[in-house]
Amino acid sequence: MSDSFVPPVPPAPQAPPPGAYRVPVGGYQAPVGGYAAPPPVAPSRALGATGLVAALIAAVVSPVVAAVLALRIGLAVSVDDLISDGSGFVIAALSPARIETLWAEIMFWLGTVLGIGAIVVGIIAVARRRGRGMGIAAIVIAALGPGVFFLAVTLAYGIGNGIAFDPIV
Repeated sequence: MSDSFVPPVPPAPQAPPPGAYRVPVGGYQAPVGGYAAPPPVAPSRALGATGLVAALIAAVVSPVVAAVLALRIGLAVSVDDLISDGSGFVIAALSPARIETLWAEIMFWLGTVLGIGAIVVGIIAVARRRGRGMGIAAIVIAALGPGVFFLAVTLAYGIGNGIAFDPIV
């Protein structure tokens, strides 16, 4: 039993039917020095820039404006009038500075809306690679915005209150 395996002979290629197109052996070759694909277009970084601008407005502009308003509120309203021993916070004590209080609240809500929008746009920019670095910066700055806001408002109110109602004088 020394049968050796003999592979089958491949069939001979068939002749093309009459009227068929002839194809060169090995397929068509690419033209030399002909058409080249255009270079890829870099994605726009506008989405990341938009998120960064919104984050900067929310974390810098809004707290600065609110801090100036809080300074004016601190000059007009004593902290002793705001906090009562029995009932807690007395909102009616803010009536001498109601315009400043309203604008400070508007700055709070404007910063909140812009900060949330900056986080969303920053995440989209990072995910789609359209201004990735600016998108990451927008997320970080917008996340730090509420802390900056409350720190600036608290310090400015305390400074204004200390200037107007100094017990040493």
